[in-house]
Amino acid sequence: MSAAVSVDPRTGAEVAAPRESSADEIRDVIAAAAAVAPEVAATPPRIRGAWLEALAAALVEHADELVALADQETALGEVRLRTELERTAANARYYGAVGARGDWMRAVRDDLDGVSLARAFLPIGVVGVFGASNFPFQFGVLGHDTCSAIAAGCPVVVKHHPAHPRLSARLGEVARAALADAGAPDGVFGEVIGFAAGVELVAADPVRAIGFTGSQRGGMALVETAAARTRPIPVYAEMGTVNPVLVTTRAAATRADDIADGLVASFTLGGGQFCTKPGLVLLPEGSGLTERIAGRVERAGGTWLLTAAIAQSFASGIDARVATGSEVLASGDRPDAGHAAAPTALRASIRDLTDGSPLIEECFGPLLIIVEYADPAEARDALARLQPSLAAAVQTDGSGADPELEAVTPLLLDQVGRLVVDGWPTGVACSDAMQHGGPWPATSRPDATSVGAAALERWTRPVAVQGVPDAALPAPLRADDPWGVRP
Repeated sequence: MSAAVSVDPRTGAEVAAPRESSADEIRDVIAAAAAVAPEVAATPPRIRGAWLEALAAALVEHADELVALADQETALGEVRLRTELERTAANARYYGAVGARGDWMRAVRDDLDGVSLARAFLPIGVVGVFGASNFPFQFGVLGHDTCSAIAAGCPVVVKHHPAHPRLSARLGEVARAALADAGAPDGVFGEVIGFAAGVELVAADPVRAIGFTGSQRGGMALVETAAARTRPIPVYAEMGTVNPVLVTTRAAATRADDIADGLVASFTLGGGQFCTKPGLVLLPEGSGLTERIAGRVERAGGTWLLTAAIAQSFASGIDARVATGSEVLASGDRPDAGHAAAPTALRASIRDLTDGSPLIEECFGPLLIIVEYADPAEARDALARLQPSLAAAVQTDGSGADPELEAVTPLLLDQVGRLVVDGWPTGVACSDAMQHGGPWPATSRPDATSVGAAALERWTRPVAVQGVPDAALPAPLRADDPWGVRP
């Protein structure tokens, strides 16, 4: 067992944090979740929604304390963190409401020559959640994975992220108290701490699925561990990608300043530590946009990255790209202490966007790669060589009739989970129509989303029953539809 520490990114100073979970504690938490799984699955969705409403209210009640603690461990700033906390509370309420309406169960019932046949998506069981470093609230202990899993009728065991251990522990305390007050059973929410705890969580037989947000290396390690189990389980890993932006010829001619402003604001937001950060932009040659972007980067303020490892990886990522022929075009300010980073723009040749090049891979932090294309056909050819991404953006002239958009849309729809036109991909809204996912290496499961109404589907599996008496059936499959989930 190791002693955990909490680190201030602004100074690198360490503070004692909750210790790592022992082997016995890990087993007990998972066992408690497994014991209560049938009860949670059988609880009406509106009651589970009330549990999530209680979580939301508790977040708001403790906002000042939680935001201050998050800022100490992430240096993301109290304004950004307060907004994130408020959205996390709103997301909890949203998932509760989605769960209550029940359409995600896709429950149907037929009568075939006097024999009943019914089908529905039912809760899968205990869900293990690995939160992210960069969104301590929305993708942390009480983030999208946790709330969508509870809404779907699954107990959750969360593994704390080492980038914000004290915040994670306090969020866990707030959650347990709120759930108990709301009448939720013990075991519906549990926590484990430490690397060994994460390995055990994926390997434990009662765990039926894993949610993860983080690096490709971390996500694929969990996928491999889960696949090696005697009973393999799905891992829904959302991983970082380069998220390309195409600026059309007409857009560069008519909206240059707006595009330069928006792009720099987007790739530096949160220290560039967003999985949806635009990391690569394709511009028409001779448009002057490269110079406009460079000027804004030079005036951009520096930031602190979440951990020493992320700061080191950011610096080495720039070095690796320069070593392959890119040039540093512009660099902003850099703090002189802590896990510091300066916003940086590199210029590269479009010919270097090839398989295996670091230019087409994510560099976590405020880095932007700029390439210029001679004509739209060259731009499309370069986009076709990129790895799939979570998102892509196209900046047009805003008329709705930019001819380059129509030509590139089918290509990008085949490569990304979300396509944004005349906007930036950095923000993700919690809504029924949201898709936050994409083909590998954006995620381990291109059929899933970690945000929005469809996020609940990850924690279910389809089951059909034939000729089973109603008294023996789960509520969504019964003839009288007691939960009101069938259309």
